[in-house]
Amino acid sequence: MKYASIHPVFDYPQTIENQRREYLFFRFACYIKMTLWIYMFNRRLHLQKQKRSAFLWGPRQSGKSTLLKKIFPLSNTYDLLLSDEFERLIKRPSIIREECEAQLIFGPGITYPVIVDEVQKVPALLDEIHWLIENRGVQFILCGSSARKLKRGKGNLLGGRAVRYELFPLVSSEIPSFDLIRCLNHGMLPSHYIEDNPAQLLRAYTGDYLKEEIVAESATRNIPAFSRFLEIAALTNGELLNYQNIARESGVSAPTIKEYFQILEDTLIGRTVYPFRKRPKRRVIGAPKFFFFDLGIVGSLTRRGEVLPGSELFGRVFEHFIFQEIIAHSHYSELYYPITFWRTASQLEVDFVLGDHETVIEVKSSSMIDKHHLRGLRAFTNEYKIKKAVVVSLEPKARLLEGRFLVLPWRQFLEQLWDGELI
Repeated sequence: MKYASIHPVFDYPQTIENQRREYLFFRFACYIKMTLWIYMFNRRLHLQKQKRSAFLWGPRQSGKSTLLKKIFPLSNTYDLLLSDEFERLIKRPSIIREECEAQLIFGPGITYPVIVDEVQKVPALLDEIHWLIENRGVQFILCGSSARKLKRGKGNLLGGRAVRYELFPLVSSEIPSFDLIRCLNHGMLPSHYIEDNPAQLLRAYTGDYLKEEIVAESATRNIPAFSRFLEIAALTNGELLNYQNIARESGVSAPTIKEYFQILEDTLIGRTVYPFRKRPKRRVIGAPKFFFFDLGIVGSLTRRGEVLPGSELFGRVFEHFIFQEIIAHSHYSELYYPITFWRTASQLEVDFVLGDHETVIEVKSSSMIDKHHLRGLRAFTNEYKIKKAVVVSLEPKARLLEGRFLVLPWRQFLEQLWDGELI
């Protein structure tokens, strides 16, 4: 799919004032373009069915605010990214209760959920929100990019009165005319995917993350070491973690590296995938893997070049893409099945084990799957009873090998995944 760039043209001389107008017009046109595209994405997370209060967590720029505006355009919203809103609520959190009670008693009532965006910035609001849920029956949707600050400060997480949802970057089924190569190079954050050249946006994102998520939350004070760690962690994305090696290259201790990975998980920048260990008959590898939340962010941190089919890099990024689709499906389907991997000391491996070994998946960036691609699946299925063994590939049509291994083109695999046919 081609995306037309917007370049305003003016006939008058380029004075400083005219240049300023051109720049503002360009930014406005880009904003309109981005907004139109984002509203075309039909997100898989269906919050409108939710009648209880809820937390909605997700990485920065994953589209939480846009989704809530689209679903609840008439809701009263408190956006704590706005400095004036932040200042008045941090000075006096009871304002939110007083304003809600005014609507309940003297106003039209509260028909739609009250939305609080970036709720982690003012943890004291949660006591007031808790009271309103318990005593006035007000429904809230509390949105944020990290619950770390609330957990560390023993913030009020509403004692089970609010369910938890997580919004991921875009998935293939949410994008009209999905472009795999664009996804692998740009990532799936909405503003990055639609941008023709997202390199500057990606660099700004990683910089803002270091500044806002890590420094502002005082998660670590050694920012230079954490910055080095972040780049090294990106280079090992999707590989077995060796904390000692990463510690040596980052210049900090192994326990500190484990803490850094925990920071990445708490701030939704990635997640750890653990090995499948149920009744192993072989000696299996115990080290986990770590996947960042977005392909484009990994590309920016590692400064890798363009990802093209046929390269070794393509295979690694392709596997990461499939993982992102699976983890999002696990949450959006509300099945919340565990995702593990299996690897033996003799280097037999299965990329992903879904659930309690119901479905096993091998990802191969090959257009012709042969018997040697099936070594890991063959060993796993000989050891465990499974429902489906699938090879995700670049083949043009589905095939069945050895009567039990289903080879699927990646598009067909994703269709079956999102249609609920694989697990």
